[in-house]
Amino acid sequence: MGTRLRFTFWVKSAQALALALAVCFSLGATDAGTRYNNLNHRLMCTCGCAEILGECNHVGCTSSAGELAELRAGIAGGKSDKEILASFVDKYGAIVLAAPTTHGFDLVAWIAPFAVFGAALMGTILLIRHWSLGKTQFTPQPPSPEMDALHDKIRRETGSDGGF
Repeated sequence: MGTRLRFTFWVKSAQALALALAVCFSLGATDAGTRYNNLNHRLMCTCGCAEILGECNHVGCTSSAGELAELRAGIAGGKSDKEILASFVDKYGAIVLAAPTTHGFDLVAWIAPFAVFGAALMGTILLIRHWSLGKTQFTPQPPSPEMDALHDKIRRETGSDGGF
C-alpha cells in the first residue's frame, strides 16, 4: 500500500507541475506588450521600405513612429486585435497588412501558390509518363550472316577482336 501511495503522490505532483507551467505560459498571452509585439509584426510600415512595422529601422522614417503610437493607443484603448487591424486598413488601405486576409479575393493569395505547385507537379508527372511510355525497349537482334562476315573482315584487317 505504501508504494501505491508514493505513486499517487508523484502523479499528483506531476499534474500540479503541468498545470503550473500551463498557467505560466498562458499569463503572457494577453499581456499588452505581447499584443503590441504580435500586432506590429502583422502590419507593414507605410513609408515604402517594405519592412514589418515593428522592424522598420531605416534612418528618418516618417511613418513608423506615428503608426506604432497609433497601435499603442489602440491597445491602451481596449480595442480588440481585429478592431485595431481594421482601423489600420481603413486609414492606410489593405497594403498595410503583412499577410492577406482569408476572406474574399484575398483568399486567392493563399490558394494560388499551392494550386500552381500542384499543377506543375501534375504536369511534370504526366510529361515523364509520356516520355517513358513512348520509348520502346531495346531487344538485341541475333547476328545476321552479313554482320558476321563484316566482323570477320574487321578482325582480319585490324588484327584484334574489336570487342565483337
